[in-house]
Amino acid sequence: MSGFFKSSIGKKVAMSLSAFFLMFFLVMHVSINLLSVFSEETFNTASHFMGTNWLVQFIMQPVLIFGVIFHFVMGFVLEIKNKKAKGVAYAKNNGAANSSWMSRNMIYSGLVILAFIVLHFIDFWFPEINHKYIEVLPEDPTRYFGELQHKFSSPLRVGAYVIAFILLGLHLAHGFTSAFQSLGITAGRKKTLQSIGKAYAILIPLGFIFIALFHHFNH
Repeated sequence: MSGFFKSSIGKKVAMSLSAFFLMFFLVMHVSINLLSVFSEETFNTASHFMGTNWLVQFIMQPVLIFGVIFHFVMGFVLEIKNKKAKGVAYAKNNGAANSSWMSRNMIYSGLVILAFIVLHFIDFWFPEINHKYIEVLPEDPTRYFGELQHKFSSPLRVGAYVIAFILLGLHLAHGFTSAFQSLGITAGRKKTLQSIGKAYAILIPLGFIFIALFHHFNH
């Protein structure tokens, strides 16, 4: 089994599995954050549960961080192997004739998304770790809504989030179907999966953008 995951096909399968995991996480993340639009109390309750539950904090959260790192590292590894295998740059290989612009530039959208994740960690995850484990401040189950609104008060930060989520949508538009294709389960379902992928790639980023803009204009 370890030999399989060292092969090119094995790496693509591992990449796809990590993609499915992260796509499921995005659904959960946007769902919880959307609660902040409809009910401050419900959002605080859900955030407090996620922020204090031991299963989320000490099992799911480390798995998520590993999944993010693994997905991006594997993406860079596959990109380098693909370029070496072709022996020429995409521009010299007439890649536009056989693939979309997005599929040829996944590495660049991935780099921007990675930079955004670092910003997101600085905005939310690092302060949370500092609050709970470094300064060990008293826990306030009502603080989450105010912290969220405060972060989205800056137009520059909101602009960065909007740009990042647009690129995330473009990344997902290709990555969704590609993940199924790498597992060999697109036969007879490609058009259906492409339609689902397009809807997913639009709705998830749009949800995050709506949340950022809503709190920016209503803080």
